[in-house]
Amino acid sequence: MRIPFRILAAIALFLCLVSCGNRRHGTASSRSAAVPETHGRETVLMDTASFFTVSELSDEVFSRMQGKSFKEGGPVSRQDLRYLKVLHKNLEGETLHGEMVCNKLIADQLRELFLELFRVGYPIERMRLVDDYDADDEASMMDNNTSCFNCRFIQGTSMASKHSLGLAVDINPLYNPSLKHGIVRPSCAIPYTDRDASFPYKIVRGDPCHQAFLSRGFVWGGGWASSKDWQHFEKPWSEFLKRESL
Repeated sequence: MRIPFRILAAIALFLCLVSCGNRRHGTASSRSAAVPETHGRETVLMDTASFFTVSELSDEVFSRMQGKSFKEGGPVSRQDLRYLKVLHKNLEGETLHGEMVCNKLIADQLRELFLELFRVGYPIERMRLVDDYDADDEASMMDNNTSCFNCRFIQGTSMASKHSLGLAVDINPLYNPSLKHGIVRPSCAIPYTDRDASFPYKIVRGDPCHQAFLSRGFVWGGGWASSKDWQHFEKPWSEFLKRESL
């Protein structure tokens, strides 16, 4: 007896959610913290921008990164990086604290970008440093964690990723996986490669997230021809060369 395709797809989605759920709800440190009651809705709306900050890496933040996302001899120095603190909303509309390390060249743009997404209520489930996952990119993606800097190679190559430079951001990566050479990452996200299907946290062309990045000169991996990386937005070097020529 042949089982209808829609039933097989439903089973695959269920198994994926169970697999990812086991990883995603393992530790409290892997989750964005909810804004305390003293930072209620009215206070946040009155002075939202004050919650969005850019700073140099403190000793405390840098100690979390050493030997994990930050590796000696990598392509950028500590002085090249900046620490962002932001607010973001999840799908339930809860206001959460988020953090990110990125290149100083795009830090102010990202601060403005995440403020813009917060104000329109664009959902981002989690935003923690990848160091909370021991810089394990797969574990971070399976937890649907939005992140930027991580000194690592491009999948399947010996080339440094734009993440190694802090010039690429992955948004809601569980529901917006990468598909390269037939390999899906995170590995449990196969159902989410069907971009015609309906599911939460999906990035689509023209949505507020896509528009916010592209209006600031970023390139979207979901628009690539030879592979797809729906979570991925990166800043091309041509943008900096253009800026220097002005």
